[in-house]
Amino acid sequence: MSQLPLTVTVALVVVAAGIFSPATLADERFRLALLAHSAIFAACVAIPWERLPAGAFIAIPVLDCFTIGFTRQAGGPDFNILSLMLVFPVIWLSSGRQRARVVLAILVTVLSTVIPAAVFGSEPTRGSMIRTIFLPLVLSAIAVSAHIVSGILHRQRKALLKKDQALAETLAESLDRQRLLDAVLGAVGVGVWVVDPEGNNVLTNRAIRADPRLAGLADGDTGTCVLQSDRATPVAPRMLPVARVIRGDVFTDELLWTGDGEEQRAYSVGAHVIRSRDGVRSGGVITFVDVTALITALAAKDNFVGTVSHELRTPLTSILGYLELVLDESGHEAIEAELRVMHRNATHLLGLVNDLIAVASDQVDLALQEADLARLLADVVDSTFPQAADRGLELVLEAEQPLATRMDPARMRQVVGNLLSNAIKYSPGGGCITVSAHRTGTDLVCSITDPGVGMSAEDQAQAFKKFFRSARSRATAIPGAGLGLPVSRAIIEGHGGSLSLTSAPDEGTTATFILPAC
Repeated sequence: MSQLPLTVTVALVVVAAGIFSPATLADERFRLALLAHSAIFAACVAIPWERLPAGAFIAIPVLDCFTIGFTRQAGGPDFNILSLMLVFPVIWLSSGRQRARVVLAILVTVLSTVIPAAVFGSEPTRGSMIRTIFLPLVLSAIAVSAHIVSGILHRQRKALLKKDQALAETLAESLDRQRLLDAVLGAVGVGVWVVDPEGNNVLTNRAIRADPRLAGLADGDTGTCVLQSDRATPVAPRMLPVARVIRGDVFTDELLWTGDGEEQRAYSVGAHVIRSRDGVRSGGVITFVDVTALITALAAKDNFVGTVSHELRTPLTSILGYLELVLDESGHEAIEAELRVMHRNATHLLGLVNDLIAVASDQVDLALQEADLARLLADVVDSTFPQAADRGLELVLEAEQPLATRMDPARMRQVVGNLLSNAIKYSPGGGCITVSAHRTGTDLVCSITDPGVGMSAEDQAQAFKKFFRSARSRATAIPGAGLGLPVSRAIIEGHGGSLSLTSAPDEGTTATFILPAC
């Protein structure tokens, strides 16, 4: 293929010579030169160059240079233009990476001018001398340019090959990751729905497609009924998960229901925003976890706890009543201490049963009346003082007077008692527990601060869950059932207030509740 352009050009020269200079074509020397061209082309076709040592083909452009020189010399002055055909072998020689081939191209150019003239015995003329000097110069410039361009092209080709290889590796890695992602999305039981910034469906996994309700929601079926956690109130269109993702909302563990009657299913729904490398929001991922079985199990557990607690309260009430009768009668002085221990433990057990009933029903019966929170705090602090003193703790009350509010005094005593009991239990190193209360605008704010072991952020997030006890309390065998804080929050919220915790490990805890003031 490299030789073909020169061969075609020589064939055109033969045709032109036959038309315009038949005498030249009849010259025996000219014919021998043309025969040499044919022999070289035949060698290019017939010789298996790939079996020869690398670079053996250089012999072809070298022979081309000499053959062109003899053809030009045999053609006489009218064929001096044939010197331009030296461009073909010169470029061929110079296009390699070796600089020595550039020198060889220049050398054979000079020799192709000198040797044919010497062989044919031509006398040096002014024109031949100019050709001998300037033709190699011009072809040298062409050779250097061809070598430089060839080097640039080689480097670019090498760079492109590296890029192609890198792209092939990246594509293979992307395909592997895609297969891994497909396998993970197909294996997990969590429904995954990916949408673009306009809320259009980009990807849904098998868990979404296998659930008709979720599939309808992902396909934009307006007939899919989505309800709030109360299982009755429809979710407004602007509050549907996909609508919130379009606005850029991020949320987790939100309970939604779909379907009607016994066919209702509960889902814990979460959403996360997808951002591009430049931080622009490019869509979102919505996850659906079917928690129907969990919700049903929790409801069954609460129902069981509530039923058992009600069944326990009746005999406990009877036991306490008979114990009080026995204590009121004379003649039992010898076992009065034991009877009072029984009465105290039965009273504690009845309180625990009442807490279980309150937790199971998620509501507390309140008998509201106008009362002074400051006086109630003073009474509870006074009654708790001996317990604190036994643990080496000091109780300090700092309360404004008065602090009027509508409350259930018995239930509020229970709340303050629970919070003080926790403060005492979790302050094994002694110190001072401060109870403070003051009015802020239309609210009453009460805080109980202890110098105890404190809580981690993870424990604080779980503190108000039923039956939760921190790992530290279990490890140190601090007594408790994990009901005090949930029941206290239920009571405070029943009063229209709120209860919160502020704590840090080994830095103590502050429990704060807020009630509306009168």
